[in-house]
Amino acid sequence: MQQRERLRDENKRIRQPSCRMNDDEYQLLTRAAAVCNMSVASFLAHAALKAAGDLDRTAAEIAAQREIHNELFALRRHLGHIGNNVNQVAKATNFGADVPYAEAVLGAVQRATQRVDAFIQHYLNTETRAG
Repeated sequence: MQQRERLRDENKRIRQPSCRMNDDEYQLLTRAAAVCNMSVASFLAHAALKAAGDLDRTAAEIAAQREIHNELFALRRHLGHIGNNVNQVAKATNFGADVPYAEAVLGAVQRATQRVDAFIQHYLNTETRAG
């Protein structure tokens, strides 16, 4: 294995920032560093400097990630509410009760499905443009 060229004194890295991560994040980091044949410290420095060098893209990626998380949590809440309504319809139907709001619940299920489909398509289109 060829040794890398040593940095000149004026370019030598003397700062040592620190960050915390959980076990899963650290394993992901060590695997990525190994794939790139780099130490974890070198990989972190390279990735951080690359991100810092293109702040517009980095900020856009962070904003997109937040948008994705927000939408997923909203969808989860919405589907939870709809699930409760579906359970109420099923319970009432099982007891032979008239369920006049069943069509409204099924409409909500259909709208939620369309929302999930639209979100996935938006996400895939965004990923395709970014990749």
